[in-house]
Amino acid sequence: MDRSAQPGNPQPMSQSLDLFPIGNCAASALIDRAGRFVWSCFPRVDGDPAFSALLGGDTQAERGFWAVEAEETASIRQAYLRNTPILSTEVTDVSGAVFQVIDFAPRYRQFGRVYRPMSFIRIVRPISGTPRIRIRMRPTGCWGAAEINVTTGSNRLRYVGGEMTLRLTTDAPVSHIASERLFRLEEPLVMFLGPDEGIEADLAATAERMLHETTAYWRSWVRTLSIPLEWQEAVIRAAITLKLCAHEETGAIVAALTTSIPEHEGSERNWDYRYCWLRDAYYVVQALNRLGAADMLENYLGFLRNLIDRAKGGHIQPLYGVGLEAELPETFAPDLPGYRGMGPVRVGNQAHEHLQHDVYGQIVLSTVQAFFDERLLRPATVEDFQALEAVGERAFQLHDKPDAGLWEFRGREAVHTYSSMMCWAACDRLGNAATKLGLRDRADVWNVRAAQIREVIEVRAYNPELGRFAADFEGQGLDACLLQLVDVRFAAPDDPRMIATLAAVEEGLRRGPYMMRYVAPDDFGEPKTAFNICTFWLIEVLHLSGRTEEARGLFEEMLGRRTAAGLLSEDIALDGAELWGNYPQTYSLVGLINCANMLSRPWTSVR
Repeated sequence: MDRSAQPGNPQPMSQSLDLFPIGNCAASALIDRAGRFVWSCFPRVDGDPAFSALLGGDTQAERGFWAVEAEETASIRQAYLRNTPILSTEVTDVSGAVFQVIDFAPRYRQFGRVYRPMSFIRIVRPISGTPRIRIRMRPTGCWGAAEINVTTGSNRLRYVGGEMTLRLTTDAPVSHIASERLFRLEEPLVMFLGPDEGIEADLAATAERMLHETTAYWRSWVRTLSIPLEWQEAVIRAAITLKLCAHEETGAIVAALTTSIPEHEGSERNWDYRYCWLRDAYYVVQALNRLGAADMLENYLGFLRNLIDRAKGGHIQPLYGVGLEAELPETFAPDLPGYRGMGPVRVGNQAHEHLQHDVYGQIVLSTVQAFFDERLLRPATVEDFQALEAVGERAFQLHDKPDAGLWEFRGREAVHTYSSMMCWAACDRLGNAATKLGLRDRADVWNVRAAQIREVIEVRAYNPELGRFAADFEGQGLDACLLQLVDVRFAAPDDPRMIATLAAVEEGLRRGPYMMRYVAPDDFGEPKTAFNICTFWLIEVLHLSGRTEEARGLFEEMLGRRTAAGLLSEDIALDGAELWGNYPQTYSLVGLINCANMLSRPWTSVR
């Protein structure tokens, strides 16, 4: 058993982000420490939550979950099957009887393609004694507003009323499930939940075959990763989860699997993260590239190429729907009270209307590897470069123009240093790509433009009175994203200006081991939680500045704050006691992977 194999409280008193994701890059779900499905959306990750208990107020909410329960539970142990997103929940009742639930979404190669249905399988096995179990299946529809009608057949139950009609095919007694009756578990049973389609095959044999093939798929995928010597389990779990955040059909990568988890108690900073932010996706493919996961890069590049074609050299939004939808109007779901009752529950995200100029840099930074990487099935072409130049043109035009910034301020704009830096990176990397392609004239153009933007940043973002870079042009503000000046190679860690910037960021934004994004009040008041990716940025810069032991200590601190599943959300309380914000957060897992790669002892130290 891995670190998640710990006794759990089957009925926690309040909602928690201590959740286990499962999925297959089409379907995804979050399972709590009682083994209940408490979050899953249909027919896509950004769809209607059939399992919505995570946003249903108190954890004792009477709907929005799927539970397999003992008559009287004594303890619960949970762990992923090694190197997979397949979850084992082992339940012991007060008599000592034990049963196991295996939860997974099928994923494996079949007929020359990857089979990844919008479906879940639960295999329930008696282990010892005579367990008595109850199955409670209580989906919701239309964000809690619709009444779900249940119809039954000889081996299935249909749940009608949500955005998608669901069918539960099972070899368990249908009447026991429909009435939530206690019954003896004397032999294994299977439940297959998915679209309203029949299964014309031996259900038990099919489920076991799918379990075997799904296990083999994930373990084979993990074998392809170039992982660091230290913290292997943590890196593998983070990598698997990042892959679960991909909508493979289109190549999109979502920022998180949830919506409306507050950034801190009562904050109303409740955002919908079930969309593809180009910024977040860039950081994801950057981290996975460091592990050698070229499949994720290639699929996301397809998403970007379609996006670039649609933009035709014009405006590009900071985020899109997983199907490339541009319109993501922000509405409320009043029938769901929210996480711990802390609404509102938001659907959609107003940020699609924002001007965020850093996106042009992130598109180029995500794409440029394809001009150099010989592993790829489809290396980038001259035609791809020419299309990408339109993105660079926008970056050059907008490098000194105000925007909403990295943190998507809703009530103010400024010329943000981070956005300008990413515009510089777009031009700089286009110069690299042009050189690789032998396009010397274009390389000269882009290198000159990069030099021009660099000069602007060094004059307007640098505050000579303070001796450091500021968060916005001609300003004094502090922002943790200034630490990224090192990561994109704009400034060296030993640059005196960078040393002074690091010192100021630490003094102004560091709270013990954790980093705030910023501390100045924004549209919703003063931030009250640390932002996990910012702490990882600090760790990176500390290491590069020669403070490696301190960096390792902070990294171990962050590892200790993960959930039982080995994951992190977006934010953390300043005392480190509780995670806040949407979960699992790709930003945070990216930081974990990057820092582990940086800080680990080399493999040559043991072989």
